[in-house]
Amino acid sequence: MTIKLSRFGKHFTRPTGASELMDDLGLAIGSKHPSLLLGGGNPGKIPEIQEYFRQRLHDVATSDEGFERMVANYAHPKGEPVFCETLANLLVREYGWPITADNILLTAGSQAGFFMLFNLLAGEYPDGSRKKILLPMMPEYIGYMDVGLNETFFVSQIPGIEELNDVFFKYRVDFSTLKIGDDVAAICVSRPTNPTGNVITDQELIKLDEMACEADVPLIIDSAYGFPFPGIVFTEAKQIWNENVVICMSLSKLGLPGVRTGIIIAREEIVEALTRMTAVLSLSVGSVGPVLVQPLVETGEIIKMSRDHIMPFYQKKALIACAHLKRELDGVPFKIHLPEGAFFLWLWIPGLSVTSAELYEKLKTEGVFVISGHHFFPGMDEDWRHRNECLRLSYSQDDDVVENGIRVLGRVVKAILT
Repeated sequence: MTIKLSRFGKHFTRPTGASELMDDLGLAIGSKHPSLLLGGGNPGKIPEIQEYFRQRLHDVATSDEGFERMVANYAHPKGEPVFCETLANLLVREYGWPITADNILLTAGSQAGFFMLFNLLAGEYPDGSRKKILLPMMPEYIGYMDVGLNETFFVSQIPGIEELNDVFFKYRVDFSTLKIGDDVAAICVSRPTNPTGNVITDQELIKLDEMACEADVPLIIDSAYGFPFPGIVFTEAKQIWNENVVICMSLSKLGLPGVRTGIIIAREEIVEALTRMTAVLSLSVGSVGPVLVQPLVETGEIIKMSRDHIMPFYQKKALIACAHLKRELDGVPFKIHLPEGAFFLWLWIPGLSVTSAELYEKLKTEGVFVISGHHFFPGMDEDWRHRNECLRLSYSQDDDVVENGIRVLGRVVKAILT
């Protein structure tokens, strides 16, 4: 029998950057052969964090009430109620935001959350018009690329590039060319940005919020690596929220990617709409993550844990990874986006004589998994050479994996360029 696919089926079964990334992640982690994973978004293994969650899991499993909350009962479609209430209280205490549990929704991971949120706001409207998600600065998160139900789901623009000292550079939002057309349904920016580690400045964020309010469209802030937790931010930055802002968070980068828990903080109308979508798509979302983390949120310890353990862990690894790149790529032209957060380095090799996709394939044959830069430019039609000269490298894995992977990377790049 030949299976005939619908338009929806064809759209979501074609090869994508996200599927390539997760295939590589599965191959690298599950392989019996040595491989050097510099590509996936898997968080690092922080001993203090892992020990806490091991003990917490044991405590819940041996408690009748905790066990029932975690696995034996359906949660509300908007997520585990005690966790939502506790998180709202934390945000009021820390930031003074005028929110309640009615402003919070849990999703089956942030990727599922973006699928629902983006398609709720953008796409084809009942009057036949189409609206898009505006990404004001490329490159952006690989997971956005294919969540839309049609091929023209995003509009985006090339960033300004600021050359910094040493080998570093930084992308800037180019407000001189940024326009919010009538076809824009929402603005979205990740902060810190995956893949570059860029943290757009407070001034840039405020300006985007002002433009979104003026255009009467939401500003979506993807804070999977940002504030209030896991707080993987190495520079001064403040978080904002108002009724025009939607903040998307995750428990993954705390060290819990397997529990698949995303968090959306938004005005009540958006939360209510997404709640109804959740009920249709999956009845409810899992409670494992919320029940595990709830005591940390209740006491505020989750912010201290992020500040004292998670952020320093990745900041130290970023410095070490940059030093490895400088050593292994000495003698060839290269630049690194200033690492300001998350756990990726964005490597730019000006004048690269092969495409970043071809370099990815060459490295894969050497047992090194990276992500080709061309995947991180959703909504961009321009033939911009720059996007074929970049790679995303993760430094979250064990130190010897990162060092050996960069050593192979340096050897392969030098063989290409010399």
